[in-house]
Amino acid sequence: MAPMNIVLFHSTYGLRPAVRAAADRLRAAGHQVWTPDLFDGRTFGTVEEGMAHQEVVGRDELLKRAVLAAAPYSERGLVYAGFSLGASVAQTLALGDDKARGLLLLHGTSDIAENAATDDLPVQLHVAEPDPFETDDWLSAWYLRMGRVGADVEIYRYAGAGHLYTDPDLDDYDAEAAETTWRTALGFLDTL
Repeated sequence: MAPMNIVLFHSTYGLRPAVRAAADRLRAAGHQVWTPDLFDGRTFGTVEEGMAHQEVVGRDELLKRAVLAAAPYSERGLVYAGFSLGASVAQTLALGDDKARGLLLLHGTSDIAENAATDDLPVQLHVAEPDPFETDDWLSAWYLRMGRVGADVEIYRYAGAGHLYTDPDLDDYDAEAAETTWRTALGFLDTL
């Protein structure tokens, strides 16, 4: 197993303890991990508060912040990863980086740019089933589009889990699904 360089983006809740704990877990497995704060230190107690802040900041500004945060490390060949909103950001950056080594999506996906293309980019998605933000129809269409742009995608669904089921501080938390997710994700990283 070669250690990976991973940039891990937070959810709409902000850079909460669960994101730092996830980064520590990845580091304990030998990986180098950076956790950019796209919200400038702000965290939120509800999805609605986080989404309202996200709207104020704007998608373009969030992507700009993410690109600037990842840029110092991108020459090393990054694995892009993220939680929900952060997964959306990670996907956008990975599909635009021809040196990307992999993409680890937790609880979220994003639209795919028309000009996106990749050369067999390994992608792993972990998502609740059902998930109000990642519906079956959306995921089916997303999977097909990712295949068309050249990604090699694996999807793992967790029945009965809440949207952000890996965050122990949220009501969505599902310990069994979270542990399975991390075990599977670490195995994925070992293959890169």
